[in-house]
Amino acid sequence: MDTRQDEIISDEEIEILQELMNIAFGKAAADLAEVIDIHVILSVPYIKILQATELLDYIKDEIKDYNNINIIEQKFWGKFKGDALLLFPSGAGKKLLAILEHEEDTTYESDPIDILERETLMEVGNILIGACIGKMAELLRDVVTYTPPRIIVENFPHNAIPGKQYDPNNTAVILKTVFRFDEGDVNGFLFFVTSHESIKWLGEALHKFMEQYE
Repeated sequence: MDTRQDEIISDEEIEILQELMNIAFGKAAADLAEVIDIHVILSVPYIKILQATELLDYIKDEIKDYNNINIIEQKFWGKFKGDALLLFPSGAGKKLLAILEHEEDTTYESDPIDILERETLMEVGNILIGACIGKMAELLRDVVTYTPPRIIVENFPHNAIPGKQYDPNNTAVILKTVFRFDEGDVNGFLFFVTSHESIKWLGEALHKFMEQYE
């Protein structure tokens, strides 16, 4: 672990946070299966500490194998606050629609396909992000609110996330998982990015969470 990361959040706190994320992601997967009958498999969460100025290059490197991407972004506010970024490769909307319809070739007469794709991606993103953040907040005794999700469609990875989006004076705590949908060849990344001002509270909340089991 690098010096900066060690100063901000300890190895013990990272282990606790990873366990909480596992619980939260399990909740998200269950919610998605219940609401729209899609089973999602999430990888073991990965945590990394970066200066905000390094964040854009980090995300670009993570998605460098995608030609085009769709991003669902949602901000969350509470003692634990930040941005959630759900990244899908281009074409994921069509595949999700096919999974939902349980058909290989689905045609739609009333709405243009791009509108249905956007709505599907937004719905999946809203459920995954809301369930993950909501469960983490519940476990850490926080209450969060959300801005409406927004979608950035069919963008090249190097253009998708504006460089001005993150304050260079902040530290970014990245919580990342890779996910795939069991019913079809659809996968992507889920990032939660929180700033330095949330870190002190987060460390204290994680220790309070563990005290109930001691």
